[in-house]
Amino acid sequence: MVSTMQLIDKLSILADAAKYDASCASSGAPKRSSRGKDGIGASNGTGICHSFTPDGRCVSLLKILLTNFCLYDCQYCINRRSSDVPRARFTPEEVVSLTLDFYKRNCVSGLFLSSGIIRSADYTMEQLVRVARLLREQHQFRGYIHLKTIPDAAPELIAEAGRYADRLSVNIELPSETSLVRLAPEKNAGSIRQAMGHIHQGEQESREETRAPRFAPAGQSTQMIVGADASDDRTILHNAQSLYRDYRLRRVYYSAFSPIPHSPQSVPLQAPPLLREHRLYQADFLMRGYGFNADELLATPGNLALDIDPKLAWALANREQFPVDLNRADEQLIARVPGIGVVTARRLSVLRRERRIRFDDLRRLRCVVEKARPFIITQDYRPSHGEQESSVLRQQLRDTPTQMALW
Repeated sequence: MVSTMQLIDKLSILADAAKYDASCASSGAPKRSSRGKDGIGASNGTGICHSFTPDGRCVSLLKILLTNFCLYDCQYCINRRSSDVPRARFTPEEVVSLTLDFYKRNCVSGLFLSSGIIRSADYTMEQLVRVARLLREQHQFRGYIHLKTIPDAAPELIAEAGRYADRLSVNIELPSETSLVRLAPEKNAGSIRQAMGHIHQGEQESREETRAPRFAPAGQSTQMIVGADASDDRTILHNAQSLYRDYRLRRVYYSAFSPIPHSPQSVPLQAPPLLREHRLYQADFLMRGYGFNADELLATPGNLALDIDPKLAWALANREQFPVDLNRADEQLIARVPGIGVVTARRLSVLRRERRIRFDDLRRLRCVVEKARPFIITQDYRPSHGEQESSVLRQQLRDTPTQMALW
């Protein structure tokens, strides 16, 4: 019998070890009830706020590793085989007990569970699946479960994981296959994408076949580490674009490389600017929500600008598209105007069916008018020639040092 103190010690080590994985958002969790036969736990409970679903529900997660022991020696990972960090390991039953205890104390609404590789990929995946199976079948837990998929695990184990988990994720980790070979020699880009393919196939079958079992209804996600190798942002965005297209991923997460104690010489000794990670998230959102492609956001090799956001950078590089007449332009182009979003573009499209759009309408709709001003025409406003000079605009509209420090 493990004492409470031993369990707390394990939790301290394995919760801290899990913090480097950013791919644990809970977007897409289905609604469930805790009443009657539906069991205990629900993804709409109150508690520690970690993330929000698209309809506004808060989903707080217990985020831990099953173990930080690992057979692999990935140079960028603090839990690599050659690292001297303290090690710990939960049994599946201990993870189940912790999850239920945290839920009943109203601290979490679900579980994010990953693991180092122990014995083999199949054995590790079996242990992760066992946790989810015990929660779902023995304890009737109906909260949110996100399982990290082990790339080389058998397809049958991935299929079983999808039946119990709301979301599955496979971390691609590095943007280029060359870097993966150099920094994580035990991993294989082909097996990672193959695992993504198995998950995608399970999702498709669940949607298309009436009698197919439930399979990861919140989809799959992945994570790329930024700054552990020489890959530029253009490479990263093209990689993300192909993942969204080929496997219909819900999200690609970006994690700025964090130098770890006693880092090997094969990885940088300094972290990249956190603002670089932030700009990648902004660019990713433009690809998912605004119809941008990677080539539009970065036409040449290199990184995204740090002083201005990617949408403003695109507008300044494509001045022939502007100014946009808000009373005539199509909705998609209006959404590309700096300071105007997709929802506001839709509202402007509805409004102009009733009357001509005036500049004050932008304030009323809470647009960022200072950003939008040089790029628009309304019934009562047209920017002057001085306002249209790109070099001047960049200086005027760039993020302040204070704003940049917050990121």
